[in-house]
Amino acid sequence: MASSSNLSSAFALAAVVLLLAGGGGGLTAEAASAHLHLFMHDTLTGAAPTAVQVVNGPRSHFGDTIVIDDVLTAAASRSSAAVGRAKGQYVWASSGNPELLVTMEVVLTSGPFAGSSVTVVGRDDIAAPVRELSVVGGTGEFRMASGYVLWKTVSLDHPNAILELDVYVNP
Repeated sequence: MASSSNLSSAFALAAVVLLLAGGGGGLTAEAASAHLHLFMHDTLTGAAPTAVQVVNGPRSHFGDTIVIDDVLTAAASRSSAAVGRAKGQYVWASSGNPELLVTMEVVLTSGPFAGSSVTVVGRDDIAAPVRELSVVGGTGEFRMASGYVLWKTVSLDHPNAILELDVYVNP
């Protein structure tokens, strides 16, 4: 008669074999990390703004809300190839320092991840040279993704701003 510990060991070994053989449900060999290097073009005024203030805060900028539909390109030049759109909002979420709460979708329209998106949420201390925001989900190839975004201001030539995004995603 087999002991109880031998049966437990045999069951655990069988479970590992099933997982490795593909019986683990959502485990796939293709799951890997991705690094997206993008440039976001924020246009605040002119004939076709991509960032529009929809709420004026009660004092100074605190509470200001800006809705965005910014072009994402592969290089810093506005004339470089468009690879997607950044759609969402900024809210001035500090009564003192220039800090924003950013919620947006990075929607990819070309390249290997076309049709997929990454959901980004976080605090943007615009005075810092590099800011870190969270990847909290996504769609398509990035469904249920996690990760982070390193966000830098390349140019703040009013009324246009260019931001560099390094998006690190774990699908």
